[in-house]
Amino acid sequence: MATSTSEPARRRHAIDLDDFSAAEIMEILETTASMKEVLSREIKQVPALRGRNVVNMFYEDSTRTRISFELAARALSANIVNFSARGSSVEKGESLIDTVRTLQALGADIVVIRHSQSGAPYLVAQHFHGSVINAGDGRHAHPTQALLDLYTINERLGQLRDLQVLILGDVIHSRVARSNLWGLTRMGARVTLCGPPTLIGPAHYWTATWPEVTVSHDLDAALAGANVVMALRLQKERQQAGLLPSLREYTRRYGLTPERLARIGPDVLIMHPGPMNEGVEISPEAATAPNAVIEEQVTNGVAVRMALLYRLAG
Repeated sequence: MATSTSEPARRRHAIDLDDFSAAEIMEILETTASMKEVLSREIKQVPALRGRNVVNMFYEDSTRTRISFELAARALSANIVNFSARGSSVEKGESLIDTVRTLQALGADIVVIRHSQSGAPYLVAQHFHGSVINAGDGRHAHPTQALLDLYTINERLGQLRDLQVLILGDVIHSRVARSNLWGLTRMGARVTLCGPPTLIGPAHYWTATWPEVTVSHDLDAALAGANVVMALRLQKERQQAGLLPSLREYTRRYGLTPERLARIGPDVLIMHPGPMNEGVEISPEAATAPNAVIEEQVTNGVAVRMALLYRLAG
């Protein structure tokens, strides 16, 4: 019997991690290590994407994600254009589909989109002939943040399988949490979600999709045995009134306070996707502790996005 030697079709889009295999995630993490080596050189640039046009299409404000995508594209020698809804034809009523068609006509090869509406990247992918990367859509997904989190954990602890990861705080509003759930469980980690019932929702909402995930409302109990604690920003802009009695009460029950920092010990990684509400979900002492890798997450974000751009460009 003849054996096919054709390679599998390359991935075209990165909308979320739900359709990534464990092998594909590991390939991206390995490519990220190579890209991180590029960024350590005196001249932080390679010609891998020379001649390709990348458009940062941001309908939501962003610092880390937008700048890291820009740096990643430039490090690969791509042409990068930053698009903002403010000051564009969007303010004149142009639809998302028409904007995408315009960018395509102008020669865009890859579109990186952040949008306040869940599902917007899927819509863009249906009407764009190139590649689409989701840089965060509503409460739905943020795949590149999850990939950089996976890379940071794996780099620091040497593995992902069988680690106990605690995702803490405003889970129900967090696109970061959802993408991390896909990535972490796919790579064999055990995940616990912890927060007040109003910011977690019913346990079956999560376990119906991720049966192996556990839900807790007792932070001190959930911290026991954790290898990684990922605190989430309290997203007040997405919340309705009445979800919390007060910020002080939230910090007392679910904040990474200095007391809890001392209790978990120096070997537990402390993570936060940023931006942080210091003094609310995480204390300044926890954010700057020796076992905190929050700045490393930001640094690794450039290399991860370089790896993903490289793979999508074929």
